[in-house]
Amino acid sequence: MLTSEELERYARHIVLHEVGGPGQQALKSAKVLAIGAGGLGAPALMYLAAAGVGTLGVVDDDTVSLSNLQRQIIHATPDIGRPKTDSAADRVHALNPHVHFVAHNVRLTAANALAILGQYDIVVDGSDNFTTRYLVSDACYFAGKPLIAGALGIFDASLTTIRAYEKNKTGEFNPTYRCLFPEPPPAGTIPTCEEAGVLGALAGVLGSMMALEAIREIVGFGEGLVGRLLMIDARNMRFETLRYVRDPANPLNGDRPSIGDLAAHV
Repeated sequence: MLTSEELERYARHIVLHEVGGPGQQALKSAKVLAIGAGGLGAPALMYLAAAGVGTLGVVDDDTVSLSNLQRQIIHATPDIGRPKTDSAADRVHALNPHVHFVAHNVRLTAANALAILGQYDIVVDGSDNFTTRYLVSDACYFAGKPLIAGALGIFDASLTTIRAYEKNKTGEFNPTYRCLFPEPPPAGTIPTCEEAGVLGALAGVLGSMMALEAIREIVGFGEGLVGRLLMIDARNMRFETLRYVRDPANPLNGDRPSIGDLAAHV
């Protein structure tokens, strides 16, 4: 049940017809895991905490550096050198003491992914490398967890929701991350943010949209992004949506699946 203090805190949610008391209670009961407390994870965590998500977990083994602060708004100058999970916990607790914060100060691996993901209802992936993205997407498939997947470029970004373990209205499995991107690009072909730069405000926009999509998944309103890739062009301020479908040749839920566990990520 929501306390009187929570009723006041979330009043602007509760008056929304699409949310109301039941939706706010669903948020309070939800457990969301963020992969990374960086450029995307930082704003996503802030808005999920503000929204009243009952349990927030974060997987991140990095420490705060000065160059992070241009976009990773959950950390501050005094946090430089601290584990990101620690500074994120402080900021979440300061914003909303009703949120239970769980710090996983480890690197996500094939050995620990299923155990960590299994504790949560939904996963928000803000990782910045393809190795982790494929691991997270495969692990969510095997764990049966919805995945909100965001990716940030220099002046572009994309967002989609993946529920590949479920079937759609026609009885066919939903598409996987591998239906969008069958193989990671060759090493060295995609520059890192240290090499190419990243627009801080764009990270804030996408991270906030990831939080919004997670909230919509939890409360259950509107048309989700399953089978849809939302693309943002920040240079020209354009938004486009591309529909994509399951690839029968994909190795997870395709016609002849060849990936049966996370062994390929070891």
